Amino acid sequence: MAKITYIEHNGTPHEVEVKAGLSVMEGAVKNNIPGIDGDCGGACACATCHVYVDAAWRDKVGTAEDLEKSMLEFAENVEENSRLSCQIVVSDALDGLVVRMPESQH
Repeated sequence: MAKITYIEHNGTPHEVEVKAGLSVMEGAVKNNIPGIDGDCGGACACATCHVYVDAAWRDKVGTAEDLEKSMLEFAENVEENSRLSCQIVVSDALDGLVVRMPESQH
């Protein structure tokens, strides 16, 4: 399990343990984290799980592939550190990961 901190757009943190093999989005949905809907169920077919990955974790979560990049075009306020949380697979190496939600997701 990895401890992940999800930070709402207003600064409210939610620290939860997420089982390895699940996506960061699945961890949020299973723990009722506000701001991450995952409307497509993790199929990379929407942008309702958009997050900003803290700088210290960007290398560890990897880079977005082409499909994810095209889906991010539908998200608001995309930044250099934007990712779809459904495309980040949790592993023990992500213990301590911090992601933030954009203001448009509340």
